[in-house]
Amino acid sequence: MGSRSSRPARPIRSGHYPAKELCSQCGLCDTHYVAQVKEACAFLKQQFTELEEQTHGRSRESVRTGSPTSEVSDTDYFGIYEEMFTARKRDPIEGAQWTGIVSSIGMKALNTGLVEGVVCVQADAQDRFKPQPILARTPEEVLAARVNKPTLSPNLSVLEQVEQSGLKRLLVIGVGCQIQALRAVEKRLGLEKLYVLGTPCVDNVSRAGLQKFLETTSRSPDTVVHYEFMQDFRVHFKHEDGSVEKVPFFGLNTKQLKDVFAPSCLSCFDYVNALADLVVGYMGSPLGWQWLVVRNRRGRELLELVWEDLETQPVVSKGSRQAAVQQGIQAYDQAMTLPMWLAHLMGAVIERIGPQGLEYARFSIDSHFTRNYLYVRRHYPEKLEHHVPAFARRIVGQYRLPKT
Repeated sequence: MGSRSSRPARPIRSGHYPAKELCSQCGLCDTHYVAQVKEACAFLKQQFTELEEQTHGRSRESVRTGSPTSEVSDTDYFGIYEEMFTARKRDPIEGAQWTGIVSSIGMKALNTGLVEGVVCVQADAQDRFKPQPILARTPEEVLAARVNKPTLSPNLSVLEQVEQSGLKRLLVIGVGCQIQALRAVEKRLGLEKLYVLGTPCVDNVSRAGLQKFLETTSRSPDTVVHYEFMQDFRVHFKHEDGSVEKVPFFGLNTKQLKDVFAPSCLSCFDYVNALADLVVGYMGSPLGWQWLVVRNRRGRELLELVWEDLETQPVVSKGSRQAAVQQGIQAYDQAMTLPMWLAHLMGAVIERIGPQGLEYARFSIDSHFTRNYLYVRRHYPEKLEHHVPAFARRIVGQYRLPKT
């Protein structure tokens, strides 16, 4: 259980990555599993249906039998799932980004012996936003990984350590592109049991891109501890002194920020981490709560580890998203930015009468899928047919898109 097995991942290689500019730096190509990259990489081979069948025993397409071709369902939006909740810990973890549900699951999975190791991401000692993936073998190492690192992270670079450690029961915490690649090589890992705890993910950046975002958006970029795009249509920045700065979405400098996000994120259609066993995020819940999506039996096992520690309530869905999404397509495409006073006013109005709960989640998915569809169509037209999955096409098909 010592430090040898929990050493940080080795540095990212500077060599060639097969996905080129679309590489999300998931870490697979930094291991010998690079030999499988053409079959495993989400940006070289899109295979949601096959991997959902492998992981959950059914797929979004298989459950649509008999449905009209263009009909959009909750499964299209949220993937295969058994149950959803909103939850928060009764006794939050100090220093956690929310109440610490993800960290608690990781720690209890080790404490109970459910798993022997947890792949998670600590922060670099010199830079709180630079991700440092590790194979954690103690609860303390998992706890040290609390708080999101909103930059591209090579989580799968520790897979060789997993192999060398000889452990047979593993929990991996990660985002969609990482988990798609993980599922594609899962059978090669020699594990008896693999659990996957996913977080929703959208609009990641390089470390340089993050710095530009912070300097463009926050009043004090050097003191930001963490941030999140929240359900009240504002970006929440938490600072070192504990204060929270809120910047309305509609006041962001879209013209400067359009090119900040990684090309991989602008061509991704797995916002909800559809191949995880359990997903813990925020976008389908009220402010201050987390959205829990149980996808299969393994996900239920993970949730049961902390169930008694949680306060829960059913998910809700209020308001309507379509008009806001349609208006947002044009605003983003034309890089429109409102004066800050008007952006605050508009945000307050939409928070009161706009989409909430699952409808906010649909709003966020619609907004990003339409944007990403346009990005792929314009920059990678040769990939459009095979890269955009059927469920994303159905979602995008609800809206009028620019012709060029």
